[in-house]
Amino acid sequence: MTATAREAERAQSVQQTDKLYMENTLLRVAGALFCHDAKRAPTHTKQIELNKGVTEKRVVIRPDPELGQPGPLAHKLFVALIKKHSGYGRPIQNEVSFTKRELMRLIGRAEWGGSASEQLTRALREIHYTFITTNFKAKNNRFTEHSFNIFPEIYLERAEQASDPIEACTVTLARPIVASLQDGHFTCLNHALMQELGTIGQAFYMRLFFHFANLYDGHHKNRLSFPKRYDDICAEWLGGLTVHQYQSTIERDQLGPHLRQLVRAGFLASYAVTKARSGEGFVVTFRPGSVFFTDYDRFYRRQSAAVRVDFHGDRQGVAEPLKVAYLFMEKRTGRPVKDVPYVSSKEVETARHLLARVSFDEIPRFLDYALAQAKKTNYSVQTLGGIRQYLTDYLEARERRTAAAAGQTARQAEEKATQERMDYERFRRNQADRLFASLSGREQATIEAAARAKTPHNPRGRGSLAEIMLGVDRARITAQRHPSKITSFDEWKVKWRG
Repeated sequence: MTATAREAERAQSVQQTDKLYMENTLLRVAGALFCHDAKRAPTHTKQIELNKGVTEKRVVIRPDPELGQPGPLAHKLFVALIKKHSGYGRPIQNEVSFTKRELMRLIGRAEWGGSASEQLTRALREIHYTFITTNFKAKNNRFTEHSFNIFPEIYLERAEQASDPIEACTVTLARPIVASLQDGHFTCLNHALMQELGTIGQAFYMRLFFHFANLYDGHHKNRLSFPKRYDDICAEWLGGLTVHQYQSTIERDQLGPHLRQLVRAGFLASYAVTKARSGEGFVVTFRPGSVFFTDYDRFYRRQSAAVRVDFHGDRQGVAEPLKVAYLFMEKRTGRPVKDVPYVSSKEVETARHLLARVSFDEIPRFLDYALAQAKKTNYSVQTLGGIRQYLTDYLEARERRTAAAAGQTARQAEEKATQERMDYERFRRNQADRLFASLSGREQATIEAAARAKTPHNPRGRGSLAEIMLGVDRARITAQRHPSKITSFDEWKVKWRG
């Protein structure tokens, strides 16, 4: 294939690329979080601290003492999860869901046996149990410290047994990560290119794109470069990779193969490993290639639209049924959700059946109702299927409550309307009486005569019903003769009732 043909193929690939939106603090944390040596990762249990003493850049990572540092598979899963989450677009969601088929495709597994599924479960937990402390920029440009787990909650579906492969999962993202994404603190990356790379190549790509993008001013492409100490790269970008003493080892066996792959992909124009000026250690200098500039222009200038993933489909098809099954286990056993290792596919399918008739927000009330009914008859409910028998009664009771509430609302509305009319009539009577008093003697006599013609004479004097009726008729006639000077009902409501 000629160079021109390769460039054309690359250009077409770039146009078809999916975007990945990586929150900036998460991008910085990821470099130190993941160990790219699968054998050594479980032994790394000590706390990792970066940028000590620099408040706005300090990062503390505490791996789980039993699982160790998240390894290469955890990194693959992490990238796949962030990619799926990126596809949801805005508004930013706080969770992401996968089916078994999606998981297999995104992490590059052709088969899905028990061992592969358990490796995935471990990888999820390696990230889930790692505790992180770092700083996020707030809207007032001050930095606030947050301590969190990247994945605070994980929901797993298995066919039946704990040893069965994962059928689906839902993972929630930490609140400070979601808030930062909402504020636009993210870097846009080329996911298609990332899929061509190993985990070390991906780590290099993410950090270098971030730094190149911050340095690039739209001009002087040939002058753009980024130097970084080799030992800092191993610690901050590559999860504590071994620091070698010889340049030939770095080039031949460690970083060189991954960096040359980035050169072949067109992301890097070149790189150089040279002795540090201090004479101690090495410095790696990177220069961006044509693919960086093409992606930068596409991501940050042309703002091409990305294809959005249907979040609502994932939520209704995966996340909500999983959460209903977990919630049932929590209410039935008293164990918190975090202590429920998984739920079965049968339970998830029953949850879908319930959600077809009861909204997700109402499910907690139905579960409480069903468990209370079961307790009355000493029925020990073990599965969601066991409480389906209470669904019809619950729905009928809900309809009765809804009808009663609607009736009560109608009665209250009617009573309110009646009270408003009575209040307005008193207001109108007082306004008409004041208007009558301001009229000329001749007009008052005319109105008085018209009112008395409608009211029979009562010899018992003032205070009688006839006298009251006379006052009502006088006010009514006054209002009829001067309608423009009397406040209407609608005007009264706006002015006096708000």
